[in-house]
Amino acid sequence: MTIRLLVVDDDPLVRAGLALMLGGAEDVEIVGEGADGAEVPELVERLRPDVVLMDIRMPAVDGLTATEELRRRPRSPQVVLLTTFHADEQVLRALRAGAAGFVLKDTPPAEIVAAVRRVAAGDPVLSPSVTRQLMTRVAAEPGDEPGSPAGESRNGARRRAAGQRVASLAEREREVAVAVGRGHSNAEIAATLYMSVPTVKTHVSRILAKLGLNNRVQIALLAHDAGLLDEEP
Repeated sequence: MTIRLLVVDDDPLVRAGLALMLGGAEDVEIVGEGADGAEVPELVERLRPDVVLMDIRMPAVDGLTATEELRRRPRSPQVVLLTTFHADEQVLRALRAGAAGFVLKDTPPAEIVAAVRRVAAGDPVLSPSVTRQLMTRVAAEPGDEPGSPAGESRNGARRRAAGQRVASLAEREREVAVAVGRGHSNAEIAATLYMSVPTVKTHVSRILAKLGLNNRVQIALLAHDAGLLDEEP
């Protein structure tokens, strides 16, 4: 299957470099380019990409706002964000909004191509180590001081709300959600929980449907918020 890719970055040199790099992959077709997030809705509507590779910081409409707009639409493409720092506050907000993941701008070309392929296949672009860093960072909302009364109150409210949502999951679905939250691949989950990969995919699909989520990254964030990742493996 050929992956239809839309590239969005305000720097024309970056766009040209990405197009050259990704256009060389046999299974990737660059269907269009954009210079700002404001162009994304129209480009997506017209070009129907499978994946949008987009800079998170742009002068008019940034990648975060564009991601939120796209994910509110039915049958929206997967979004991968380009950033310079993996714990950027905007990255966390974008992941909550439904982005499938992100890659650093200094990522080797082969890894960016692999990231596009992985997202097109339905997997998030988050390594286990980066997932853990993000989960630690997201424990406090932006602007909260760790240990402050406001931060503790807000975190407690978020944990209660997340706990109520995951309570609807069956035991096996809960186990899969925890494994997703720890950054495990479908194959790793299958081996750990003694089930087939298709069964894992079925559980993930049911979790997404039950909880009204867009992708595995949001499962990971919700599992963290609910305190499921505090449990012993």
